[in-house]
Amino acid sequence: MPSDPFPSPSVAADADTPEAPHAPEHRTAALIVAAGKGLRAGGGLAKQWRPLAGRRVIDWTLEAFLTAGVDRIALVLNTEDDDHWREFSAQPGLLLASGGNTRAQSVANGLDLLAEHGLDRVLIHDAARPCVSERLIRGVMTALDTHLAAAPALAVTDALWRGGDGYVTGTEDRNGLFAAQTPQGFHLPQIRAAHQQLAANGDDAADDVEVARAAGIDVAIIPGDPDNIKITRPEDFDRAARNLGGDMDVRLGNGYDVHRFGPGDEVVLCGVPVAHDRGLQGHSDADVGLHAITDALYGALAEGDIGRHFPPSDPQWKGAASDIFLRHAAELTRSKGFQISNVDCTLVCEFPKITPHAPAMRAAVAEILSIDLSRVSIKATTSERLGFTGRGEGIAAIATACVVKP
Repeated sequence: MPSDPFPSPSVAADADTPEAPHAPEHRTAALIVAAGKGLRAGGGLAKQWRPLAGRRVIDWTLEAFLTAGVDRIALVLNTEDDDHWREFSAQPGLLLASGGNTRAQSVANGLDLLAEHGLDRVLIHDAARPCVSERLIRGVMTALDTHLAAAPALAVTDALWRGGDGYVTGTEDRNGLFAAQTPQGFHLPQIRAAHQQLAANGDDAADDVEVARAAGIDVAIIPGDPDNIKITRPEDFDRAARNLGGDMDVRLGNGYDVHRFGPGDEVVLCGVPVAHDRGLQGHSDADVGLHAITDALYGALAEGDIGRHFPPSDPQWKGAASDIFLRHAAELTRSKGFQISNVDCTLVCEFPKITPHAPAMRAAVAEILSIDLSRVSIKATTSERLGFTGRGEGIAAIATACVVKP
């Protein structure tokens, strides 16, 4: 951060002078809890520090609150996290608090720190919820205008079971049940006092709503967001990456190829030999379908065309099977970090008939590209007897490919 994103108010907040001139009515902080080890999610690294869609989990979380316009962000870190202490200490405007032995202790440390900086409302959030939206953050802030505490939640809609030893042992009524989310918002003096009371009693709590309710604070429920997942298990990273898809690199490419008819008794189309009274002429096996798909993949990668990678002037490619070219394009795609999402190829000809062979062609292309059959489309059309394809002089192919870098 090149400059302080959280400038101090022109007039310092003072508990005895809440109506101080020019002071904002409320100053809201985000308290991001990132002191846990979080190893259940796998990877041998605490989940908040693991990569996700090109960044770290915690980077997504911090950006969400910066975008939402909170007045300050405090980050609770493990005291043994020397590298991260140094990293975030260098970021202007970011407050750092030491983690405790429990989540409640970590939050209490953060609240004590915020109380020193003229803030009167706080949004307490788990660092492992990187998909939190600006809309949800602002919704909690708005709710604090009329409530001492507010938190997002999703009504439980699935049936609830009790289980044991791998069997269902009972059911539970889901009416009135909610799945809790963060950020959980509070007026700072009240939630800080509630945490102090919790610590004095030697108690612990699952979240800050439980702390508030134990102190007699009513907590309003606002609608949660299904995408606001908490990363807990290894598979949660894939779902979070999909939710953060705006950072995905999605590219489209198209390919076009033509080969004329010549002597022969078959044509090779999309990797499948098809009996015909003529063949297709070309430097390789003249598989117009595979050539178009190959060029579509090269195009998506901005890597030119087949001629760039397999020059027709090179005799080693004379008569070569075109699956060599397509496999190279697929390998190049993966080497650049992309996945092949789908390919679609249209063969343009009067004869031979393509439809009877389309299933085999799809299977051949799927095998060459090492993708699922459902991601390959092969179809055909005529040109209504117009042009060189309509006159039966050759076959054309048009292809589109989509590649994605998560």
